[in-house]
Amino acid sequence: MRRDFCDGIGIARLLNATLVLPKFEVAAYWNESSGFADVFDVNYFIERMDGFVKVVKELPPEISSKEPYRVDCSKRKGQFDYIESVLPSLLKYHYISITPAMSQRRDRYPQYAKAALCQACYSALRLTKSLEKKATELLEAMPKPFLSLHLRFEPDMVAYSQCLYSGLSPASMEAIEAARGDDRKPWTGKAAQIWRKRGKCPLTPNETAFILQALSIPTNTNIYLAAGDGLMEVEGLTSIYTNVFTKSALLSSKDFKSMHGNTKAALDYYVSINSDSYMATYFGNMDKMVAAMRAFKGLYKTLFLSRRAFAEFTSEGLEGKQLMQALWKVHKDDFVMGRGSALPDCFCEFKL
Repeated sequence: MRRDFCDGIGIARLLNATLVLPKFEVAAYWNESSGFADVFDVNYFIERMDGFVKVVKELPPEISSKEPYRVDCSKRKGQFDYIESVLPSLLKYHYISITPAMSQRRDRYPQYAKAALCQACYSALRLTKSLEKKATELLEAMPKPFLSLHLRFEPDMVAYSQCLYSGLSPASMEAIEAARGDDRKPWTGKAAQIWRKRGKCPLTPNETAFILQALSIPTNTNIYLAAGDGLMEVEGLTSIYTNVFTKSALLSSKDFKSMHGNTKAALDYYVSINSDSYMATYFGNMDKMVAAMRAFKGLYKTLFLSRRAFAEFTSEGLEGKQLMQALWKVHKDDFVMGRGSALPDCFCEFKL
């Protein structure tokens, strides 16, 4: 979400457009909604973006009664140019909403659009004072030093992957089946093997614990578990790594229950960019933004665990010590460098 929003800032500057504070579309994931102002300091954001992109809190009356013209850029193939494809709609309708196109590489942006994107990502987005206070309390409550682990194994995540798993509890299997629906049937046979070897299947908590052991992470390591409320099979991790801490355990019950999904994710982000080290079992938008901010702050102990390598080695029959050695060799260079996927154009000699 944060990454898409930063992209949106760059696009607004590219099109010389005024940006209306965005609305989060989260109902599909958490069955609730929260706004930009619930997470970020609005006035600070507008102030920091002054000179880069004009930002308004609300639409003027003559436009607010209209629905925006929707431009879906997300499914475009090949090279996609916003000025050629989107600007005509903006000039015609004056009010549009867009879904950023992943095929539009940022290195094609002119310098002024890159500057706006970087300003948004690294300087303009600050948590609300109340949320930052909670995030600070959470960070201070964690025993030091600690590893932040972003573990993705929720029912909707597994259902979306279309992967089959054996050895899961009946409750987990039931939750996955309920999340699959009719359009997310799992791959079977040879197709399932190919899909898994391509690294498309989320690591289970037990597989994650095995990889951590292969990387010689001591089992008494303090681990902050950055994960959604519906995380399944967590015992596979906590039975091996016994010092695992969660938001729900560190925050008061009242604070935790009053939070939206977005505010919980914001807490995970804050703790993760300030942790001694960060590991992720997936390579999603949050992971990319955490890695980028950690690199920006000079924190390079950042590592993405390889689902592809784990699948390939296990399909070859490796297990036990042999599997651990193979996993260590795959990860050791990344573990030493750990620079993640920072936006290189934002690391400039001059300040924006």
